[in-house]
Amino acid sequence: MDAGYSNTIKKFFFFLLIALTPLISLAQEPADHPASAQHEEGKFRAGDMILHHVGDSPEWHFATIGHTHLTLPLPVILFVPGQGLDVFSSSRFHNETRVYGDYKLDEHDHITSLSGKKFYNFSITKNVASLMLSAILLIGIFFTVAGAYKKNHGRAPRGIQSFFEPIILFVRDDIARPNIGPKYQRYMPYLLTVFFFIWFNNLLGLMPGGANLTGNIAVTLILALITLLIVLFSSNKYYWQHIFATPGVPLWLLPIMIPVELIGIITKPFSLMVRLFANITAGHIIILSLFSLIFIAKSIAVGPVIVAFALFMNVLELLVAILQAYVFTMLSALYIGSAVEEHEHAHGDLGVDHDSVDAKHHH
Repeated sequence: MDAGYSNTIKKFFFFLLIALTPLISLAQEPADHPASAQHEEGKFRAGDMILHHVGDSPEWHFATIGHTHLTLPLPVILFVPGQGLDVFSSSRFHNETRVYGDYKLDEHDHITSLSGKKFYNFSITKNVASLMLSAILLIGIFFTVAGAYKKNHGRAPRGIQSFFEPIILFVRDDIARPNIGPKYQRYMPYLLTVFFFIWFNNLLGLMPGGANLTGNIAVTLILALITLLIVLFSSNKYYWQHIFATPGVPLWLLPIMIPVELIGIITKPFSLMVRLFANITAGHIIILSLFSLIFIAKSIAVGPVIVAFALFMNVLELLVAILQAYVFTMLSALYIGSAVEEHEHAHGDLGVDHDSVDAKHHH
């Protein structure tokens, strides 16, 4: 590993930890807060707890000790037309009414205006903060790997470079090259970025107090849209010919096939979006539901059994984390490959090269 890059990263995270430490607060949440409402009237409300942990929030909640919540307040940034920006800390909502000025934080952690005025919310929420953290991790790690490649050029990989090199080669040789073909190199930066972005955020979401970033459908929607745009802007004439004049299809059937093919363009990224969102969110809900059974059953006898099942599910989620990154990247490469592939339809369907077949018969 490049010592210069490594020292820089260590210093950065040290100063980041020092900067964040004063922001972490021990707050007594009001009774109507979802985290406190879980024990309202002596009843544990598993649904509120699960939704609170898988959803987004204007503050980052790490743990609950008794009635005290370890949270990281995040900046609330609201733009009011005609008035400008209104910026304050989410800790301002730590009161009985959860109201600060004209703004109220409702039970779903959404900010509303008491006077009904219109505003645009650009706040740094838990998911946004997690997104920034994962971006810093990705940039730091791969600048380190890039520096190691320059330093160890022509030599065996060392340190963090030796860990990531097989994964990078796997994305190149088993995902990009077989699914895209000769033009795979121009799409490698995107495929590597989306693979490691999804994988890292899946792992961060499994950590105690982690954010459910890849379980947020807005995030998976943007990833799917980027894949769709790359497919559309990379597509060649054969791709559109297959949609508007599918070879081997009778002319009278084209009015039916064309809408089906056009719908297929949209459903492919839609499946990418839903698959990643549903699998990651479902995993979080299952693990949280298992832990909730301990408080619902109120029996120490079931505790070890449920913890064992939850541990098994957590280990399984570690596998799902990289599996979902692989599936998203592989399908993205497959869709890109279908858009850039050079097709020859002069001799019929199914891509059969009849000239080569006839030549073999002559030999």
